[in-house]
Amino acid sequence: MNWLTNNVLPRIRALGRKKEVPDKLWEKCPSCGQMIFHRDLEEAQRVCPHCDHHMRIGPAQRFASMFDNGDFSLIELPEVVTDPLKFRDSKRYGDRLKDARSKSGDQDAMKVAHGLMGGNHVVIAVQNFGFMGGSMGLAVGEALIAASKLALAQEAPLIVFAASGGARMQEGILSLMQMPRTTIAVQRLREVGLPFIVVLTDPTTGGVTASYAMLGDIQIAEPGALIGFAGPRVIEQTIREKLPEGFQRAEYLLEHGMLDMVVHRHELRASLLRLVDLLRNRDAKRIVAASAPEPVAAAEASAENGDERG
Repeated sequence: MNWLTNNVLPRIRALGRKKEVPDKLWEKCPSCGQMIFHRDLEEAQRVCPHCDHHMRIGPAQRFASMFDNGDFSLIELPEVVTDPLKFRDSKRYGDRLKDARSKSGDQDAMKVAHGLMGGNHVVIAVQNFGFMGGSMGLAVGEALIAASKLALAQEAPLIVFAASGGARMQEGILSLMQMPRTTIAVQRLREVGLPFIVVLTDPTTGGVTASYAMLGDIQIAEPGALIGFAGPRVIEQTIREKLPEGFQRAEYLLEHGMLDMVVHRHELRASLLRLVDLLRNRDAKRIVAASAPEPVAAAEASAENGDERG
């Protein structure tokens, strides 16, 4: 061993070695096909700067963009039976769960956090379509029920970001049971007058649409979001007719009275702040309005005072 072997040869090998390029520096927009630098895409909250297509985002990004200063606290969700039916198709359900958990870092398809939004306490539940298509099983049902209980305890509004392909087939009837369970959870909020706001993102379908996702006091959707029960292709094959342009998209549903608002992602926080403030403080505003003098009475009192001063 000499200085040639120890010093010169490693440097020569380093010159000839290809530099490792980090993965996913650029991402292709699924709508327009343009390549977008990853930092630019994250700064734009995963909205394409070329065609304005809203790409899917996960719970961490949602929470960071919604809560004041990105400050929030995740709640611990109830544990559920991992594979209640011992289901297996081409792969064991337990193995599918392990794969989804290792890829996403989450235990299941919904996470719940609480914190301040515009100074108001709120509870936010977010579904992750990246976790088995955001499918609703026992874990998602328990997560939404836990979110509603926390909202009741804190007397806070509950905001749900829905993104799902529907009920999780691997849990059979147990997944379908989450539809009435989550509906009851929403009803408990309504009984005490706590706001329940739903933001429908791409896609929101199946049993989630047939339950809590369409029960909001205010129904909001992101532009271009696919919203429905069965998919367009299934409907076309069933009725044997061509569906209208944009059928089941957010704008179509807004036009036909199924939604209250379609809001761009960059304006979503500001819109939710206004809604939470209006719904959360409506009783106080009613008291102020009721105690204010009637316009006619106030005008008469002003005129009388003016006559006396004259």
